[in-house]
Amino acid sequence: MSLRVLIVDDQGLVRAGFRMILDAEPDLDVVGEAADGFEAVKQAAALTPDVVLMDVRMPGLDGIEATRRILSAHAGDHPPRVLVLTTFDHNEHVYDALRAGASGFLLKDAPPERLADGIRTVARGEALLAPSITRRLVEEVARKRATPPAPPGLDELTSRELEVFGLIARGLSNAEIAQELIVGETTVKTHVARVLMKLGIRDRVQAVVLAYESGIAVPGGAPPT
Repeated sequence: MSLRVLIVDDQGLVRAGFRMILDAEPDLDVVGEAADGFEAVKQAAALTPDVVLMDVRMPGLDGIEATRRILSAHAGDHPPRVLVLTTFDHNEHVYDALRAGASGFLLKDAPPERLADGIRTVARGEALLAPSITRRLVEEVARKRATPPAPPGLDELTSRELEVFGLIARGLSNAEIAQELIVGETTVKTHVARVLMKLGIRDRVQAVVLAYESGIAVPGGAPPT
């Protein structure tokens, strides 16, 4: 089954370029386009895409608020994943987009194959953060953080789940976590699902943000034990 994709960007040429790239992929189906945040919210409700490619800076309603509204409208349902694309890699845009619920972040100058792979990645519920963006995000959050309280649900995690939480915060994939802990990947998937459920978060990106916001993980530090 093809993944349904909605393209949101205020520049027609950019939308056309993205569509051309994605139309070449047999497992990706562009179901619609939107030129601003307001239209994106309406199209997302009408077309029920699996993934929304969302520009950050648009007139009227920007991509960050559009992301928030799209995901809020699907609360308790199966919301689309939002992959944010922008030419700007400023910390505040990254942080705000992720806090709004975006599942990933790429710069627009990423190679075409990275765009298609990114859609597949976020559709699977995995995190997608460009390495340079991740580093800036972590540094920014750590710098602003005071003495935050432990996130709700943290005390419900087992020692193994807490360990997995820390490895997720470092950006490791399920396969990498399995290698690190010397367990099967299926076991890791079970642990990840339980961590997300107990912490009340949607996906791995939110887990990364929560870990650094709450002080569970620190830049350059080891995972929590």
